[in-house]
Amino acid sequence: MQDEIDSLHENHTYELMELSKGKRVLRNKWVYNLKPADGGNPPRYKARIVVKGFQQKKGVDIDKIFAPVVKMTSIQTMLSIAASMDLEVELLDVKTKFLHGDLEEKICMQ
Repeated sequence: MQDEIDSLHENHTYELMELSKGKRVLRNKWVYNLKPADGGNPPRYKARIVVKGFQQKKGVDIDKIFAPVVKMTSIQTMLSIAASMDLEVELLDVKTKFLHGDLEEKICMQ
């Protein structure tokens, strides 16, 4: 959990503030996963804090709803191109992931 908290601080992901009048507060939860051992590294536990975004109401908390996702056909196309050109595909494990988009709305999380 401490790694997640440290990365949130280092990336200036949030700021503490007083709740504005009329704003709703979204709750959060900790999600825990066990990352299996690989390449001689022992298994380790990972913790992520996530906001319960399903509590948001369109027109009240947010104006637009958008979730970036990757289509399976895009992955299949990239793998088939790599295979046909005899290229190597590498996997990169990112310790912390952040979307690089700025929100126009203020999201208040408890």
